[in-house]
Amino acid sequence: MAHPSARPARTRRTAASRTSHAGNPSSNDLRPSPLSSERALLPLGALMLAASFGSWAQTSMTPDKTLKTVTVTETAEAPEGKDSLRATETTIGKGKQKLRDIPQSITVVTEKLIDDRNLDTFKEALKNTSGISFVAAEGGESDIKLRGFSLAATGDIFADGIRDPAFYDRDTFNLDRLEVMRGSASMLFGRGSTGGAVNQVSKAPRLIDEHQVDLTLGSHDYRRVVGDFNLKTGESAALRINAMVTTADNDGLGNSLDKKGLAAAYRWGIGERDEFSVSIYSLDNKNGVNYGLPWIKPTSTSPDSATTILPVDPKTYYGLASDYNDGSANYATLSHLHRFDDGSELKTQLRKGVYTRDQRASTVRRSPTTTSLETLNPNTVFTRNSQPKIQDLNTVFVQSDFSSKFNALGVQHEILTGVDLAQEKKTVYAARTPAQGGVTNTKPPTTFGTPSDGAWFDESSRVLRLNNHYESTGWGVYAQDMIQVAPHWKVLAGLRYDSLVGDYDSYTVNPDVKTSYKMKVSEWSQRLGLLYQPNDLHSYHVSAATSFNTSGDAYSLSSANVNIDPEKSINLELGAKLDSADKRFTTRLALFRSTKLHERNTDPLVTNLVTLSGKRHAIGAEVDFSGRLTPAWEIYGSFMWIPSAKIDIGVAGSEGQGTRPSNTPKVSGTFWNTYQINQQWRVGAGLNFRGKQTPIRNPGWEVDSYVTGDLMAEYKVSENFIVKANLSNVTNKLYADQLYTGHYIPGPGRLFQVTGSIKF
Repeated sequence: MAHPSARPARTRRTAASRTSHAGNPSSNDLRPSPLSSERALLPLGALMLAASFGSWAQTSMTPDKTLKTVTVTETAEAPEGKDSLRATETTIGKGKQKLRDIPQSITVVTEKLIDDRNLDTFKEALKNTSGISFVAAEGGESDIKLRGFSLAATGDIFADGIRDPAFYDRDTFNLDRLEVMRGSASMLFGRGSTGGAVNQVSKAPRLIDEHQVDLTLGSHDYRRVVGDFNLKTGESAALRINAMVTTADNDGLGNSLDKKGLAAAYRWGIGERDEFSVSIYSLDNKNGVNYGLPWIKPTSTSPDSATTILPVDPKTYYGLASDYNDGSANYATLSHLHRFDDGSELKTQLRKGVYTRDQRASTVRRSPTTTSLETLNPNTVFTRNSQPKIQDLNTVFVQSDFSSKFNALGVQHEILTGVDLAQEKKTVYAARTPAQGGVTNTKPPTTFGTPSDGAWFDESSRVLRLNNHYESTGWGVYAQDMIQVAPHWKVLAGLRYDSLVGDYDSYTVNPDVKTSYKMKVSEWSQRLGLLYQPNDLHSYHVSAATSFNTSGDAYSLSSANVNIDPEKSINLELGAKLDSADKRFTTRLALFRSTKLHERNTDPLVTNLVTLSGKRHAIGAEVDFSGRLTPAWEIYGSFMWIPSAKIDIGVAGSEGQGTRPSNTPKVSGTFWNTYQINQQWRVGAGLNFRGKQTPIRNPGWEVDSYVTGDLMAEYKVSENFIVKANLSNVTNKLYADQLYTGHYIPGPGRLFQVTGSIKF
């Protein structure tokens, strides 16, 4: 039925919607107690923190070993990426390290690049690295591929070095920078993909009074306010608060935004023997959801390989006016850093997180009788199938990392070792059918000529039931040593052991059946590297590292995969990091081969059986560069070329043996540069491009390559007031940004935004 275009007030799950039906326990009854759910792990976290604090207490009571108070200046505390596109250090490798000392490729998207290009989401920031592609699978989550291999949204995304496993639309309002580690990362983080890992680095309190407020106005009634407030509260203490409110109408439908964020961190003992911090993070999204558009052929006689996208504006919306994508992320972190007299450091962190997701989307499909653009007309019927995703996730993470430098057996050692523990609990809900005591949830169809038709379904009428529940407890211990074996040579060797136990319960109604599965994982991960550093400007490396993925990476098990061992992968890399003589410009080069040695496959001869019979590889080259060519001209670029990528061993059908893996373009990259014309004016321009690629499961066609251009102009009214204008996708290029077998999500069209920044 029709409904006014104004967006409805959303009714979240209520006690009534969780009422038991037909003898099946309600989702409310089956939800584990939030207090009991963390009992097994919180004492362990407290114990680890106590051990860390114990080192503080012991040293603080020994007068002759007391470290003198260190006064940290504003310059020392300033983030290196705040005023530069170039980064020289990273924290993705468990503690702060120089990029040149890591024998693995890392790309850093700095705060300045995020600000220059007005990158307000995690996904848009990731587009400023090469080798990244996106899968349009679940909507509102970060389903990413890097070097042609999946980065699991539940396992390969981190926040300040701690796993950030939830499905939610991440924002950049509290980001200092984004770090992308390419290749295997299991030695550092445990289970993870072949492609790499992404670390979000939060803005930290600094010993300075500095505040900034940004107001952005733009196309489609885009409104965004971001506040960054840093207060020095003592000689070695500071408080930082970041807040964000963003709205965008876009006709009140699919791409509408309504989100709020708050992050606060208090840090004390900065630069002293014992440094503490406590922080909270909260993000609430009440956005629209455009689940995508169907593919189509140019003509009825066109081969499948000619399949293309619909010739419609990117904001064209065929879902229901009642569709939405709500989600929240809330977590608190407690951290302690102890500095020993010999320069060693022990850092312990405890994080408790609570995440929710409530997505009600429409899967849009064209009428089967309309197969091509030549038969497409305003009366062509588009069906809208229901795609609800209703999930709760609760996590507890504890980790402690120790680093030290010392001489032994006549050589210099840099030791990094640690232990981490994790408890994750995910509950998934489903809508009851009429036969199960629910309501009919059929969505009305629409036509090609009537997008945004205002059709409505009362989402609050759905009756929810418990669909499945996953609970896992895992721990890992690792150690690595960087050994200076000769004046210009270093050898890196690392080893990690992981143990994980996962329990999965699946529920059905009419009949009421609970089916349980258990997963046990015990895996070793290795990392080897050789560094040659002839001087302070050049560093060359060769490395090998392994990774593993468990069957329960997406918090789901079944009879098909419950007893399947983890997938295993290996990454080989030859690379270099080269600085200019004045150290204002850096270039990173790498040749790589990533191989998944044991990939899960569905056996075509046995129904519903998964085996580790698959194998695939990708071979390519990467180039990153960043810094200043002149004092006024600053540039950043990231490029990847993957000439060889193949399913070496696979099953018949989609993405079968001998085919190129899906979402793996041969070329991809990004470029950005700015020029300071005079004291008042600064201008910038850049490109993003992706080569041809096939949607997931390789349905038999390639998506066209694309190039988009962006422009920026900035005027400094005064030292404390700057106005900046951004024009993205200048040519209004129509392209498929996120890909799936049956649909795609178009990239945003031309957008114009103006930002005013006030510092005080």
